[in-house]
Amino acid sequence: MTAQHLALQLPSPLVELDDERLTDAGVRVLLKRDDLIHPELTGNKWRKLKYNLEAARECGARTLLTFGGAYSNHIRAVAAAGHYFGFGTVGVIRGEEHRPLNETLAYATRKGMRLTYLDRTTYREKAEPWVIARLRGRFGDFYLIPEGGSNRLAIPGCAELVDEITEPFEVICCPVGTGGTLAGIASALRAGQRAVGFSVLKGSDFLYHDVAALQSEALGEVTDNWIIETEFHHGGYAKTSDELEAFIAEFEELHELRLDSIYTGKMVYGLFRLIERDEFPSGTTMVAVITG
Repeated sequence: MTAQHLALQLPSPLVELDDERLTDAGVRVLLKRDDLIHPELTGNKWRKLKYNLEAARECGARTLLTFGGAYSNHIRAVAAAGHYFGFGTVGVIRGEEHRPLNETLAYATRKGMRLTYLDRTTYREKAEPWVIARLRGRFGDFYLIPEGGSNRLAIPGCAELVDEITEPFEVICCPVGTGGTLAGIASALRAGQRAVGFSVLKGSDFLYHDVAALQSEALGEVTDNWIIETEFHHGGYAKTSDELEAFIAEFEELHELRLDSIYTGKMVYGLFRLIERDEFPSGTTMVAVITG
């Protein structure tokens, strides 16, 4: 199968939020609904995988191998991509095996993914040559996609998001987990535009290095048009808070859109807090990427 046969909704829709808090602040927020690209290959997952799938095909790979936690949307997306594009897939999962499989891992196995597990100490060294060599010894040759899908080839896929936006804007926002989406978006911005990433991780100052490294590898330079907000993680990855859950519930009631508490909820919560603090001048138009 090719991307053309997969019925991807591209460009993804751009929808303006009608919200009194935004009107009072004199700003506009447009949602870039990447979550609607495809039911199984949503949002930044498809954008990161697009050119990796092409590269895997070009080098003759038959198997994709990647890493993730037990509830990883990236694991789901790679399993789906393998199913639809004719690759075998291997998911290397952080931690111990638990039965029965949760919904994420059960879905991945239904799509043909083979699962293996690494203890947390070894998982932290997953990029080391000895770990990769051990995996190749067990699974044979494979095309390696890093955790979260963020690598050099993810950057042009995420950059294409910006070219789809026909409305003028000054600021574009996205959640940040591994940094690929932010690195790609920032690489495509025009003069006068800037990107704000909202980290979903606690203690995430290292993300500045990671985003810069991705841009340097993909572009040969690091752009100066992006920042990362690190205060809205609500306890860290996959953590939440009563305040965040209340915000998500209110947002769903007002806008009939359920944000997730891992990524998009934290981004939109953080964006509204910054707007309340008058961080953006009146007249600013912002795009918030619902990454799916």
